[in-house]
Amino acid sequence: MESKEIRQKFLDFFEKKGHQIVPSSSLLPTDPSVLFTTAGMQQFKEYFLGEESPYSKRVVSCQKCFRTSDIETVGDISHLTFVEMLGNFSFGNYFKKETIEWAHEFITKELGLEIDYVSVFAGDKEVPSDKESEKIWLNLGIPQSKIKKMGREDNFWGPTGLEGPCGPTSEIYLNGIEVWNLVFNEYYQDQSGKLMPLKQKGVDTGMGLERLAAVVQKKESVFETDLFGPIIKEIEKKSTKPYSSDQKSYRIIADHITSTVFLISEGILPSNIEKCYILRRILRRAIRFGKLLDLPKNFLTPLAQRVVDIYSDIYPELKTKENDILVAIQNEEEKFEKTLEQGLKRFKKLAIAGLDTEGTFELYATYGFPLELTVELGKEKGIKVDVEDFNRKFKKHQEISRAGVEKKFGGVGKDAGLIQAKLHTTTHLLHAALREILDKDVKQMGSDITPQRLRFDFSFSRKLTPGEIKKVEDLINQKIEENLEVKKEEMSYEEAVKSGALAFFKEKYPEKISVFSIGPSTGSGRVFSREICAGPHVKKTSELGKFKITKEESSGAGVRRIRAILE
Repeated sequence: MESKEIRQKFLDFFEKKGHQIVPSSSLLPTDPSVLFTTAGMQQFKEYFLGEESPYSKRVVSCQKCFRTSDIETVGDISHLTFVEMLGNFSFGNYFKKETIEWAHEFITKELGLEIDYVSVFAGDKEVPSDKESEKIWLNLGIPQSKIKKMGREDNFWGPTGLEGPCGPTSEIYLNGIEVWNLVFNEYYQDQSGKLMPLKQKGVDTGMGLERLAAVVQKKESVFETDLFGPIIKEIEKKSTKPYSSDQKSYRIIADHITSTVFLISEGILPSNIEKCYILRRILRRAIRFGKLLDLPKNFLTPLAQRVVDIYSDIYPELKTKENDILVAIQNEEEKFEKTLEQGLKRFKKLAIAGLDTEGTFELYATYGFPLELTVELGKEKGIKVDVEDFNRKFKKHQEISRAGVEKKFGGVGKDAGLIQAKLHTTTHLLHAALREILDKDVKQMGSDITPQRLRFDFSFSRKLTPGEIKKVEDLINQKIEENLEVKKEEMSYEEAVKSGALAFFKEKYPEKISVFSIGPSTGSGRVFSREICAGPHVKKTSELGKFKITKEESSGAGVRRIRAILE
């Protein structure tokens, strides 16, 4: 049975049980306390807390998830960074009995598989043992010898982020691997770790499609399934070493290129900032393992095409954005190739001298080596890298960077005069215009303002055409002529995001932030731009004068730069 059939069978099964099928949400969550979507329940978090669901009280989904917590274990038979999570959910509707009975029915009858064993929560000082789940399993014919009782580390899940719903779990094991996690949300955990009973009980289940496919397809690992098999074969065509001789390298590359494709499709591009840094880490890690397999330069782009082929039926946006994905990967490969050789030479010298935190940070800052790559190189040489000390230094580096941002407020000094305020307001118009003319996924990557001009960096994979540049100029000048109001509002970060404001560098925002909207002074008409910002602005767009782009150029892999003036 192919993975696409397994995926659909799961959704159809629960639809027949009264669940509404909900599409996968983005890998970029609205919850600011987490970087990525790591679980199916994240898009439904509020509904577990009593907020009315726009869907029914029973939903089912196949959710794209990205997890860096498993990155060290990728290479074995079951761990991945990108997974598709099959899940059924109840918001104050059914609870343990129906959940366990339906899970048992789907596994044993729909798929015809035999359950190895199940686990239930053993209980601790705060939460009692889950005798109810144990009894339900016994009534379904699972013998006591196949019901394992486990502690909080194994059988208590949540919350996602700093706080939220959580509860005891019951897990289903097939072929000795945990495949399906049934979470019974009975508690709310606050940021201090304190548990409080939820007003309404909920169900949140998660079953990795990849692991399930491996069992159904009778494969040794997830990497032999139809989801990864074609990627492995593509790598083997280009490597001097067969899959059987170095499975770990093959598997890491196959997993990381899959994650890379999905992350770039969401508008993330490799850089040294937050989510973009994580993408850079996995891309460069894949390149590093490609070296171990003697793979040629630019080996990742054909692998990325294979990923698009595998998933585009289910996620058509991959095909739509294929060119952007391939360009971004190729740019990063070429960029890293140039520094990798120099960095490896420098690593050897540092290793001889005794690799310390300063050396580790030099490899990161100068040669673009992710910490993890240095750790792996260190292991090969028998050198232990002080990760904690590096993280302390990295945090200090971030604080210095943040101080610079606070001083400049997006490229404009706090004491900026009217000219700088005009140019800063213009960056908002430019950002909105680029998103409208080019692509709604265009993101600001940086800006700088002098009394003479503005410089604006944004995510985009190719050179703008003369026609596109003119359209951007014309649209901005049109908005200037419309004499739109520049309105400032104070609110929380969460309120700002819900209102549709564009946000960058979340960790820099205080409790209350300023949101600037550029639109008609009356309630009628569309707001053209809405961004979280702390910089100076004019009151009306008519104050700006005429906008003109003086130069458009590359500013790095997948990043373009515009220089512009006001005449």
